[in-house]
This record gives sequence, structure tokens and C-alpha cells, in this order.
Amino acid sequence: MAVQSITSKEAQVSKRVSHDHFFLWREFVWGAVAGAFGEGMMHPVDTIKTRLQSQAILNGLQNQKNILQMVRYVWQVDGLKGFYRGAIPGITGSLATGATYFGVIESTKKWIEDSHPSLRGHWANFIAGAIGDTLGSFVYVPCEVIKQRMQVQGTLTSWSSVAVKNGNAIKPGPQIYGYYTGMIHAGFSIWKTQGLKGLYAGYFSTLARDVPFAGLMVMFYEGLKDVKEYVEQRGISSPNWRVNHSLEGLVLGGLAGGLSAYLTTPLDVVKTRLQVQGSTLRYTGWLDAMCSIWAAEGTKGIFRGSIPRIAWYIPASALTFMAVEFLRDHFNERVPNDKLRDVPRLSVDKKSLQEVA
Repeated sequence: MAVQSITSKEAQVSKRVSHDHFFLWREFVWGAVAGAFGEGMMHPVDTIKTRLQSQAILNGLQNQKNILQMVRYVWQVDGLKGFYRGAIPGITGSLATGATYFGVIESTKKWIEDSHPSLRGHWANFIAGAIGDTLGSFVYVPCEVIKQRMQVQGTLTSWSSVAVKNGNAIKPGPQIYGYYTGMIHAGFSIWKTQGLKGLYAGYFSTLARDVPFAGLMVMFYEGLKDVKEYVEQRGISSPNWRVNHSLEGLVLGGLAGGLSAYLTTPLDVVKTRLQVQGSTLRYTGWLDAMCSIWAAEGTKGIFRGSIPRIAWYIPASALTFMAVEFLRDHFNERVPNDKLRDVPRLSVDKKSLQEVA
């Protein structure tokens, strides 16, 4: 009887573990859908940001366009299509990043809190977000390189006109790169001319930007949720006033994303310049790019594109967190929330079975 009881308990635990792991895999799916949704909605703003940050390489330091001038230029030369150049690699990269970002946050955060109690709270949130984003970088960075080069090219007509502007020898070819007809063509072209190094151009600068950004965004988001819960517990708000999770994700996610985006703008400028420069290396590395931009363009250059970057991340982060919270609420209803926290504690369940024996 005792053996049957233990076997029964083991079967229940095994079934629950399998169910919980399925719940965790849902987080990967919801994160992927939400990331792609946010990127697709806000891609035109990202295109303007990329063009603002890269125009010093393509056109020189003189007469650089501001935000409104750049918007008018893209519209007049490329039309609506110009704003959506590079959307497919952008969405592909966001699928990978969103999946790993949200898929590992909860389990990683819980593991950190259980194994390293001193890192509980904001540090656990920061590390979990950083790890999630780092895992997605292996797919995201090549997609980002392709996306940004397609964004600065626009249509074939505008790219050709930029390439011969003022008679400068920046014609597409060995000195920069040829025109890309699509994501696949761009990937093969970069691989053929620059190899793996070209596809992962600016990889460490991307990590230098995204690791702190991802960590800060999770930390700010969780911190804002704590503030909201504190306000509710203290009875400062009306007892009948409760914010649903989707709206909470929309507002708090937007605030967290915007603040994190502004703080990491200098890192984003360096990353963009390294990825769009092609085979003609104007900057030899991350530190050289940072020092060169600071020396030639000052604070304005380092923070160039900060407004469209913030304008992109506030709604993109808001939509992403809203989508994740919505999917969790509507598709995870049958799975108790506390089950998610049981997964990192499987060893505890096994120990309890041994004690029963």
C-alpha cells in the first residue's frame, strides 16, 4: 500500500511538473507574439531613428536632418514603403527576443531568489531580464544588422541617389555594400562579402546596449508594479478601483520602456554606427566609436535619435507587455499562478516523496 501511495504521488507530481513546464513554454509563445506585435506596429518610428543615427556615416557631419526633416525626406523620396523597409528581419528578430525574454524571466528570477537570497528584488529582476535578452541575441543581432542596412537604403532610387551625392566615393559596392532586394538576399550578400563577422557586426555593442536595457526595463516594470500594489494596499486608491492586467501592462510597460530607452541611447548610437558602416571601417570598435562620436559631435551626437527611440519604445513596450498580460489572462486561466513557482522547486517535491516512504 505504501508503495502504491508513493507511486501515486510520484505520478501526480510528474503530471503536475509536465503541466507546469507546458505553462512555461507558453511564456515563450506569448513573448514571441508580443515582441513581433510591438515591432510590427512601431517599425516606421524605428526606421526614422536608424536613419537619424546613421546619416553621419552616409552623408557626413554637415547638414544633418532633424526628426521632421527626416520624416518628410523618407515620405517624399520613398513613400510609405520606405518607412517599412527592413520590417521582416525586424519582426523575425523580435520573435526570438520576445520568446527568450519573457520565456526565461520568471523561472530565472525565481531560481536567483531561491539560490541567492541576497539578490532578491530589483537585482533578481535586472539579472533575469539581462539573461533573457542575451539568449535571444544570437538570432536578434543578424536580423538587426540586416534590418538596419535595409532601413538606411530605402528604395533603390533613393539609395542610388545617396550613394553618388556630391560626387562622394560612397557608391554601393566594395566600399559600402550593394542594394538588398530582401531579407534573404541581404543575409547571403553580407555572408558572401564579410562572412559571419559581417552578420554579427556590432554584436558586443548590441549586448552592451540590450543587456542593461533589458535588465532596466524588467526592474522598472516590476518596481512600478510594486508601487501600484503598495498604493492599493494602503487604500490610497478607491476600493472599487482595480486595474486589469492588460491595462497595467500597457501603462507600466510603456513607462519602463521609455525610461530604459533614454538611459541607453548612447549605447544604441554606437551600435547603429558599427552595424551600418559596412566593410569600410570608420570605427574600429565599440570604444573607438564612442570616443570618435563624442569628439566630433559631442552630447548631441551621443544622444542623437533619443526622441524617436523613446517614441518607439514607449508604445512598443506598452503593446508588448499588454499583449503578454492579455495572453496570460485569457489562455492561462486554467493554470493556477502558483504552479509557475513550483517548477524551480522540483527537488523539494522529490525530497518530500522520500520522506513519505
